[in-house]
Amino acid sequence: MMRHEVDITPNEVKVDGKVMNHNETGGALLTELYRTCVGDYPKFFKMDTLCKLGFVASELLLQAEGAPRFEPREDRAVVFFNRSASLQADTAYQATIQDPESFFPSPAAFVYTLPNIVTGEIAIRNKYYGETSFLVLEEYDESIVARELQNAFLDPMTKSILGGWLDCTDENHFEAHIFLIDNN
Repeated sequence: MMRHEVDITPNEVKVDGKVMNHNETGGALLTELYRTCVGDYPKFFKMDTLCKLGFVASELLLQAEGAPRFEPREDRAVVFFNRSASLQADTAYQATIQDPESFFPSPAAFVYTLPNIVTGEIAIRNKYYGETSFLVLEEYDESIVARELQNAFLDPMTKSILGGWLDCTDENHFEAHIFLIDNN
């Protein structure tokens, strides 16, 4: 059963179907949401856009849930899907190693070359010790998503999942549809 959901595009933010007011668009929207709704996790400014998107969306979702935060939980999984993996971070990292004459591998860019970094950021911040996974699909496929979420519930410890779709091709092209579901 879905309890809460958050949708974010470069131009719109919805929490449980209600549109949130905002002034910015694109990547600046994510920063605005962070500053107005979160503000207490400075590591946000080092994140790539996919991670910022997932982080801000999960913060809005967990605020809507209203449950106690930052207490260890083994009963919540974090499971996300997308089609572009970590393409934006991969491209940024490639730019740091492309030219042999100005070869400067960037550890700050390299760390985000795996899409599952966003699941780790969310799990670490919220002290979730259940399953975390990030699956890359050719396109959004509701049957695959449903099957993978059902598989996560096969672990008897898992009582709820923070999951959904997080896709980002660049700073101004992204989409999030994430939700909290219970094992009912």
